[in-house]
Amino acid sequence: MHKEEIAKILEEMAALLELKGENPFRIRAYRNGARALLNLDADLRQLIKEKKLTDIEGIGDHLAEKITELFTKGRLAEYEKLKKKTPAPLSRLLEVPGLGPKKVRALYQRLRIRSLADLKKAARAGKIAKLQGFGKKSEAKILEALESSEKETRRLWFDAMGQAEPILKALRALKEVQQAEIGGSLRRKCETIGDLDFVASSSTPETVMRWFTTQPFVKKILSTGSAKSSVQLKSGMQADLRVVSDKQFAFALYYFTGSKEHNIRLRTEALKKGWSLSEYGIEAVKKGARLSPAPIDSEEKLFKLFGLSYIPPELRENRGEFEAAAKHNIPKLIEEEDIRGAFHCHTAASDGRNSLKEMIAAAAKRGWEYIGISDHSKSAFQANGLSEERLEAQIEEIRKLSKKSAIRVFAGVECDILPKGDLDVSDGLLKKLDYVIVSIHSSFQQDEKTMTKRLIRAIEHPSATMVGHLTGRLLLKRKEIALNIPKIIDACIANKKIIELNGNPERLDMDWRYWRSAAEKGLLCCINPDAHAVDQLAFVDTGVQIARKGWLEKDAVVNTLPLKKIEALLKKMHP
Repeated sequence: MHKEEIAKILEEMAALLELKGENPFRIRAYRNGARALLNLDADLRQLIKEKKLTDIEGIGDHLAEKITELFTKGRLAEYEKLKKKTPAPLSRLLEVPGLGPKKVRALYQRLRIRSLADLKKAARAGKIAKLQGFGKKSEAKILEALESSEKETRRLWFDAMGQAEPILKALRALKEVQQAEIGGSLRRKCETIGDLDFVASSSTPETVMRWFTTQPFVKKILSTGSAKSSVQLKSGMQADLRVVSDKQFAFALYYFTGSKEHNIRLRTEALKKGWSLSEYGIEAVKKGARLSPAPIDSEEKLFKLFGLSYIPPELRENRGEFEAAAKHNIPKLIEEEDIRGAFHCHTAASDGRNSLKEMIAAAAKRGWEYIGISDHSKSAFQANGLSEERLEAQIEEIRKLSKKSAIRVFAGVECDILPKGDLDVSDGLLKKLDYVIVSIHSSFQQDEKTMTKRLIRAIEHPSATMVGHLTGRLLLKRKEIALNIPKIIDACIANKKIIELNGNPERLDMDWRYWRSAAEKGLLCCINPDAHAVDQLAFVDTGVQIARKGWLEKDAVVNTLPLKKIEALLKKMHP
C-alpha cells in the first residue's frame, strides 16, 4: 500500500473518530499523520525498514505502528473495527461534499438523519436551513450534491467490464449456451455504465435462467422468466440476461446493444422498406415488400440487408454513423496494437508508485518502442511535485537510462498551469525537456472566460507540447471545469499543439463527443494512460476504446508513430 492510500485511511479514521465524539487530540494526530505522509519526500519503504518513521514530525510511536501495519499488510485491524462500530448510513453521509463529521453529528442529533434518503427528505422540506451552522446556501449545496450522488449507482466502464467479463466467461462455458455476448452501453464503450446486459442463445432457456439467478454473484433476484431475468449483483449493479433462439441471436444482440436513438433510426429505415425489425427478427409487413431469404446470423449481415457497411458498436449513437455507413465510409478505427508508446507517465519521484527503471521495464514488456516520463511540477505539492533541481536531476537520469534501455525514454514534465496561465517551470529548464504536458490542477472555480483565457495562454507558450486531462473531470466524482472547448481546440490547432485523450478510467478526457469534429479539423491526439504505477500503463487501452468511440483513426493519434517519426515530431514541436 502506497503513502497516498495510507494517508486516505488515516483521514477517514480521523473523520470516524470525530463522528463518534472522540478525543480531539487523537483525531488531530491522525490528520497530522496523513498530512505528514503526503508531504513526505523520503522513501517510505526505507523509513519503515530502518524504523525511522518517528523521525518525521507529526508521526509518533502509535501512528508509526499503524502506518507500518498498513504498508506491510495492506489492512489495519483498528480501522476495520472502527468502521464496523460506525453505522454504515452515517459513514455514507460523510461522503456528501460539504458534510464533515461535526455537521453529520448535528444532523443526526437534531434531526435524527441517519441515511441519504433522510438527508434528501429534510433538505427538500427546508429543515436543514433552519439548523444553526447550516443556512439556505448549505441546504442548496447538499441537495445538489445528493442529486450528483445518485449517479453513484453507475460504474466506470473499466469497473463494469471487470464485473461483466467473469459472468460472460461462465455463460459461454455452459453446454446449454450456443452464443453469448455483452450488450448495452458496456458494449458501446460508454464512459459510465448503469447496468449490465447479457444476450445468449439456447434451446433450453429455463436451464440458463436457473443458472444465472442462483450464482454466488447474485445478491437479489429482481425478476425471472424464460426470456429475461434481472438480478442485483453483490456489487449493487443490476444485471439483465436475455435468452433467445440461435436464429434470433444476431437481432437480439443488435437490439440490446443500442443505443435507443440508433435503434429507432434503423427501425424507421425498416418501416420505409415495408419491414418490421425487432429483437426477434425481421419480416415484411407491407404488401409488395420483399426480404432476402438468406438467414441473418450476424450483425454484419443485418447491416448489409439495409445496404450499410458494418457499424461498430462504439459508433451506434445516431451521431452520423448511418450517413457514413450508407456511403461505405465508416472509418478504420484505431486498435490497441497500433499504440507504440505513451507520454503521460509518473514515477515514485512525484506521486507514482514505481521507480523510473520499473516504469521503463514495464513499457518495454508491453512491446512499446518508447515511453515519456512526466512527473508533476513543483506547484503540485499534494503530488510531491518536483522542484527545478529535482527535475533537472531526473532529466539527466533519463538521458543516461535511455542510452542503456531497450526502448527510447523521453524526458518530460506535467507542468502546472498557474491561475493566470503562467507555467510552473522556468523557460530555461522547459527547453531542456523533450516535451511538456500542460495541465490544470488548481483554481477549478474560475469562470469559463477566465479559465479559457488561462489555458490558451499556456497553449501559446512555445515549450508546451500537449494539454493534459483537458477539463479536469473525475467521472462520477467531480464536474469538468468551465471551459470553451471548441475555442481550446481551435487554439491547439492554430498553435500546432496536441490534446491528450487521458485513458485513466476516471477521466477519459477530452470527452469522446468532441474528437470526431476536432480530428477532421486537424487536431492531433495522444492517447495517454496517466499511469502512476506499472499496471496502469494498461489504461492506454481504455483510452483506445474511447478514441474509437470518438471516430479516431490511427493517423490522428501521434503515439501510433514509430520511434523515428515521433522523435522528429517532438523536435519540431519542442525545438
